[in-house]
Amino acid sequence: MFLTRVLRRSKLLPRLPSPSLQPRSYRPFPKTPTLTHATSPMSHPLFAPIDPYDSGFLDVGDGHRIYYEQVGNPLGTPIVYLHGGPGGGIAPSDRQYFDPQKYRVVLFDQRGAGKSTPTAGLDNNTTWDLVKDIERIRVHVGGIDRWVVFGGSWGSTLSLTYAIKHPNRVRGLILRGIFTLRRSELLWYYQNGASHVFPDHFDDYLAPIPESERGDLISAYHTRLTHPDENVRLEAAKAWSRWECATSRMEVDPEMLAKVESDIWSLAFARIECHYFKNEGFFEKDGWILDNIDKIRHIPGVIVQGRYDVVCPATTAWDLHKQWPEADFHIVTAGHSAKEDEINSLLVQYAEKYSSLQ
Repeated sequence: MFLTRVLRRSKLLPRLPSPSLQPRSYRPFPKTPTLTHATSPMSHPLFAPIDPYDSGFLDVGDGHRIYYEQVGNPLGTPIVYLHGGPGGGIAPSDRQYFDPQKYRVVLFDQRGAGKSTPTAGLDNNTTWDLVKDIERIRVHVGGIDRWVVFGGSWGSTLSLTYAIKHPNRVRGLILRGIFTLRRSELLWYYQNGASHVFPDHFDDYLAPIPESERGDLISAYHTRLTHPDENVRLEAAKAWSRWECATSRMEVDPEMLAKVESDIWSLAFARIECHYFKNEGFFEKDGWILDNIDKIRHIPGVIVQGRYDVVCPATTAWDLHKQWPEADFHIVTAGHSAKEDEINSLLVQYAEKYSSLQ
């Protein structure tokens, strides 16, 4: 206290106004996007495990049958859950973000993923096929004119793409770990970028690829994941899938790594992801999603992004936020996975908030 008084008398330490005189909010420039930070976990735990009240397979043509399920309240607010990957498939825990008294939740395995058949099938498997499938499922389950769309990682890509194509069918967008499938995003994660953060696991990812082919790792993996020899395909699938599972959280999660032990899951995940990325998402131009945000500007939305996400780095979420400042935006102390506390807390919070959207 003595030192403080001396400094103030000497004018080296200015006297701060009392708390009651300090401004309540600060807005440096009117056009600067508002950023909301969440710095500690919030008390929004997942809901209890729940079984589907309806499930089945929908023949969508092109040789594909899509597994779908519904949970919650058949008369509740409809919401569709779009899983990541592509190729990741749904899991029982994906049902638990939503209050089963308030929501009618529709989940499905995208083409070639999970229980959908043919497993790991690449023919007639594009972004635009999946957008059509979402509409087919909406019509098939019946009684849904408009729904909330929920997706993270690749699920955010598909959510945004579906909303751009069918804005009149979307009540709101809950997005996490933003991925717009620009070339720069692919190069960061699969070529040179995330490698500097997880160099040990990147060496494992490099292992199946000869030095002479490492200038284009996505192409080198695509060659192996579509190879006629099943052993070649499986070796590549395991290495590709292990890389993503090892880097999806701020600390390596043994439970996620264990998923790689499933040959079926690894092949579907790796083959479908690489197929989409080799073809740059089947978009007509790089940056297609960000170029079309005007079509969804009126839709309520939230963007939840881990500050330390190396799979889908925060620069993409920030670019989306700048294009779509009307959406709520949260950067939290987390990596990529929706299972991290601050991320899943916000997802549950916004699911609660959007349950009343009409």
